[in-house]
Amino acid sequence: MNILITAFLLGLMGSLHCVGMCGPIALSLPLRGETIVQKIWGSVLWSLGRIVTYSLMGALFGLIGVGFKLLGYQQAISITIGIIMILSIFLPAIFKKFNPGSMLSIFHPVRKGMQGLFQEKNNRALFLIGIFNGLLPCGLVYLAIAGAIGTADFLLATAYMALFGLGTLPLLVVISMLGNIVSQTIRKQITKVVPAVVILIGIIFILRGLSLGIPYLSPPKEKLSPSSHMKMNRESVTKTIENSCCHKDSVVIK
Repeated sequence: MNILITAFLLGLMGSLHCVGMCGPIALSLPLRGETIVQKIWGSVLWSLGRIVTYSLMGALFGLIGVGFKLLGYQQAISITIGIIMILSIFLPAIFKKFNPGSMLSIFHPVRKGMQGLFQEKNNRALFLIGIFNGLLPCGLVYLAIAGAIGTADFLLATAYMALFGLGTLPLLVVISMLGNIVSQTIRKQITKVVPAVVILIGIIFILRGLSLGIPYLSPPKEKLSPSSHMKMNRESVTKTIENSCCHKDSVVIK
């Protein structure tokens, strides 16, 4: 449960970063309706589209995490992802070399699809703009995806990314409605908290991987090492069969 809380906090605190990336899109949304409620609903639909995309990413990368879990690597993966998150804050130069956003040709269809939707003024277009928006390159989203892999659980990873997206919703809805009302000074002050949140999440993943038995944080060891758990189960089954009345060597008491 703590992991899901950190996902929401990552989205909430990181939404100021999202203002820089998605702010221009939010300000240009073709919001429809005459009333403020209708316009807010249109902005929420846009964010719901992003959340759907993030959730699907969570499901996909959650399956990758499940694969690591079945191979017995979840403990190592959890620790590795935690270390990567922390290094991304202390050694950002390493990660600047890997910039998927520079491969613009990959994202041309996404951008082109979004441009066409901006010509429409209906709720369907707003929702689809959000779907496409969620596919655009974003460093914060990549950190969230790393966290989703670290959960090593299909449903948990899906919820992780959904809550991450939900955390970005409040500020981006406000921006889309009222324009860029957050001053540069305030942004800089709040943005300073984002690295601390990322480091906190990284520490949590490392502690989960170390399986120190911390209440509400460390999962049971068998969940981190399923191969060992399955071996124990097989040994238990074998002993049960050997001691059963149907086993050829068992003694029947008359």
